Amino acid sequence: MTGSVNEQFSANRTLSEEEVKQWIRKHVDPADFAGKKVLLLVPDATRTAPIPLLFETLHAHLRPVTEKLDVIFALGTHPPMSEAEMCKILGIKPEERQKLFFQLGMFNHEWDQDEKLSQLGVLTKQETAEISQGLLSEEVPVKINKRIHDYDLLLVVGPVFPHEVVGFSGGNKYFFPGITGPELLNFFHWLGALLTNAAIIGVKRTPVRDVIDKAAAMIPIEKKALTFVVSPQCELHGLAYGSPEDAWSEAADLSSQVHIRWCDHPYQQVLSCAPKMYNDLWVAGKCMYKLEPVIADGGELIIYAPHLSEISVTHGDYIREVGYHVRDYFVKQADRFKHIPRGILAHSTHVRGSGTFENGVEKPRVKVTLASQVPREDCEAINLGYRDPDSIDVESFANREDEGILLVRKAGEQLHRLRNA
Repeated sequence: MTGSVNEQFSANRTLSEEEVKQWIRKHVDPADFAGKKVLLLVPDATRTAPIPLLFETLHAHLRPVTEKLDVIFALGTHPPMSEAEMCKILGIKPEERQKLFFQLGMFNHEWDQDEKLSQLGVLTKQETAEISQGLLSEEVPVKINKRIHDYDLLLVVGPVFPHEVVGFSGGNKYFFPGITGPELLNFFHWLGALLTNAAIIGVKRTPVRDVIDKAAAMIPIEKKALTFVVSPQCELHGLAYGSPEDAWSEAADLSSQVHIRWCDHPYQQVLSCAPKMYNDLWVAGKCMYKLEPVIADGGELIIYAPHLSEISVTHGDYIREVGYHVRDYFVKQADRFKHIPRGILAHSTHVRGSGTFENGVEKPRVKVTLASQVPREDCEAINLGYRDPDSIDVESFANREDEGILLVRKAGEQLHRLRNA
C-alpha cells in the first residue's frame, strides 16, 4: 500500500502530531512487515526531522508484528554516536531504554572499516561513462554495511531536501552514501562536483541520482521508505510510503514547493546563519550550497556559526591540506591532488562555489567568509575569509533585501534561486 504526499498535503499547511500518527497507521501496512526482521535507516542529528514522533509511532505500529526491529544511523562519513546520542535522536528516555526498548538494536554505520562492509557488485566502466555523460569512466565497487544481510526488510525513514550532490536528498541516498563504503561515495561526490552544485541542487533527475538508484538495485533485500517533507520548525508538510524510488519521487515534488524560495534579484551580501545541529564546517557548508545561486558576482556569503569550532571532525586533516577551492583548481591540477579522496575535493568545491582557474590564478565568483570560533589564521590557511562573530549584529542584516542584503536565520535546508536565471 502506498501513501501519496499529493493526496492531501501541500506547502501551505503542516500536520498535527495526531494527523501524522493517523496517516502512518492508515498507509504503512503492518502486513508488509509481518514476521520479518526489519532494519530502520534514519538520519543523524544534522537533519531537521521529527524522528522521535515517527519512531515512536512506527515502533508501536510495527513491533508487535515483526520478528525483530532495529535501527542503523545513516551516517555516511559523519562521526559515530554514543548510545545516549542515538537514544536522544529517537526520543528514547533512559528509563525507556531498559524497558520498552531493551530489545532494540542501535548501530552506527562504519564507512571506513572494510571488514564491516559487504560488496554487492560493481559499476562497470561502460555504466559509469553512460551515467556520467562521459565525465568519468571507471569501475567502482558497490559496498554496503554488512548488517543488512541480517534482515528481511530495510525501511528508510528520512526527510527530503534540495541537495548539492544528488539534486534532492532522501530515498536510496540513505543506502548510498548513508551506509556505503568510501569507493562509491567518493566517485559520485566527485561526479556531483564536476557537474557543480549550481547545476544539480534542486533538480529532480540527475546523473548522481541515477548512480545511487543503480547501486540500490543491487541490494538483495526488500526495501521500503517512509519519506517526508519538513518545515524549518520541524513540522511535517507531508509523507509518502512505498518503494524508496516512488516515496522519494513524491516527496521531492513536495520539497520543490516547500524548500525552494524564488528571489527576484541577486544579493551582494548574505548572512547565512548555521543552526547548532551543524557542529562543523563539513555540514555547515550547506549554508553556502543553498544560497550560492542568489549571490551576485563579486558578492559575499557569510557563514555565521558562533558555536562552531571545527572544520571537520572526520576529515579536518585533509581539508587543512587542500583548503577550499573552485572546481577547476583541482581538475587542472589532478596529479597534485590524486592522493586526496575525491569526496574531500568535492566538499571543497561546493563550499567555495563556482569560479575559474587560469594560468595558475584562481578567481572564485563570490567571497565566502566564516564567522565562527575557527581563528583568522586557520580561515586564511584554508582559503576562506574570516569575520569575528562577535562583530556581527544579526538584526542589522534584517529587512534589507531591497539594498541587496539578505538574512537567512536558519540556513542549510531551504534552497534560494533566482526567478529569471
